[in-house]
Amino acid sequence: MKSRFLTAPNTITLLRLVFVPFIVINVLDGNMAIAVILFVLAGASDALDGLLARALHQKSLIGQYLDPIADKLLLSSLFLVLSFTAYIPWRYTVLVFSRDLCILVVSAVLYATSTFRDFKPSIFGKINTVFQVAAVFFVLLAEVYELRWIAQARRIALWGTLAFTIISGVHYVILTGQRLHASTARSANSAR
Repeated sequence: MKSRFLTAPNTITLLRLVFVPFIVINVLDGNMAIAVILFVLAGASDALDGLLARALHQKSLIGQYLDPIADKLLLSSLFLVLSFTAYIPWRYTVLVFSRDLCILVVSAVLYATSTFRDFKPSIFGKINTVFQVAAVFFVLLAEVYELRWIAQARRIALWGTLAFTIISGVHYVILTGQRLHASTARSANSAR
């Protein structure tokens, strides 16, 4: 069990969690250049763990759960601290947290009350994550460099986050309903 948990990709994912408090501390201290560097390193570790999992054939169930948890902790922490420090308007953070909380509650209820386990992210969820990463990156970068293209990229990333948080949330509800219905129908057919 320990050897399956401590694979190279899972270790890198766990190390990504180490970046979170240091990025938050640097944002709170106003050291945005350091926060940007640490955020880029955390992003690189995210790409590296996926690459290693495929290359070393070390994909694991624990890694499938651990990777999105690490991503959510990183992004949620940064959205929260960037709103507290007034770099991101609260409406974005409230929407991001509300969507994630709804998904978590629905998943937990379904996990506890049924055999349904198909919680794979949709393409809209993945696009939403890309916009969230871009939003945090450009918000931080805009505090380091006052360039028009960075300010424009920040604005686009925040609006993309807003749009795809809503789209992916609605899509998740519809998709989960369809998957649950199909799973229930399969169970009913196999019981006959």
